[in-house]
Amino acid sequence: MKRRQIVAGNWKMNLNFQEGRDLASEIIRMIKPSNTLTVLCPPFVHLNHLSVLANGISNLEIGAQNCHQSSSGAFTGEVSAEMIKSVGANFVIIGHSERREYFNEDDELLAKKVDAVLANDLQPIFCCGEKLDVREAESHEALVQSQIEKGLFHLDSEAFAKVVIAYEPVWAIGTGRTASPEQAQEMHHFIRSLIAKKYGKSIASATSILYGGSCKPDNAVEIFSQPDVDGGLIGGAALKAKDFISILQSFPENL
Repeated sequence: MKRRQIVAGNWKMNLNFQEGRDLASEIIRMIKPSNTLTVLCPPFVHLNHLSVLANGISNLEIGAQNCHQSSSGAFTGEVSAEMIKSVGANFVIIGHSERREYFNEDDELLAKKVDAVLANDLQPIFCCGEKLDVREAESHEALVQSQIEKGLFHLDSEAFAKVVIAYEPVWAIGTGRTASPEQAQEMHHFIRSLIAKKYGKSIASATSILYGGSCKPDNAVEIFSQPDVDGGLIGGAALKAKDFISILQSFPENL
């Protein structure tokens, strides 16, 4: 089974309702039919109207940036996976580096969130990655292995096959530092090898692994040309329609 190329745009906490509608509309006007799946991940307030705008476009899906691990209850300010599914979204980002850092989300909690996402027939985009001190100590592989094992490896093969992984070198996000395409490939290959050891080569080969380290129009072509890089989780460039579309068109077959 050939794994899918995916470019997911994480809008983070940006854009009011009209701004989000305008950006999504502009992106939709520019998207061309292709084998690359586009996933727009806006704040919760945009999910429903973007799902309506995306309806009928086969290579466009909508995703949320987070969800609560419980199905319902006295959790003021939180949103459940069931609620996300009910407005037409099909993906949820889980374990983004900002959620881990600013909201103290640990591996045990993230495993529960992954379960909630899958239980509601949504696909998790599970994030993993290391900070600069871990990279400099050459402990990055051990950390990423721990994040993946604790967050995902409780799943059976059928459930894991629905997971998309996003590798985030946290040290290369908004810092002025850049991970080389070779560094990206090295970590993506390492992640795929972990999956192969746990679930077998077939599932490992079919798992989409995205790069989430400041991917931009000027480096996307080289990054996406790496054999184990299947796309990107895009931050800042996802807020500019032309930049985002340029990244979408950066796979070798689209050039």
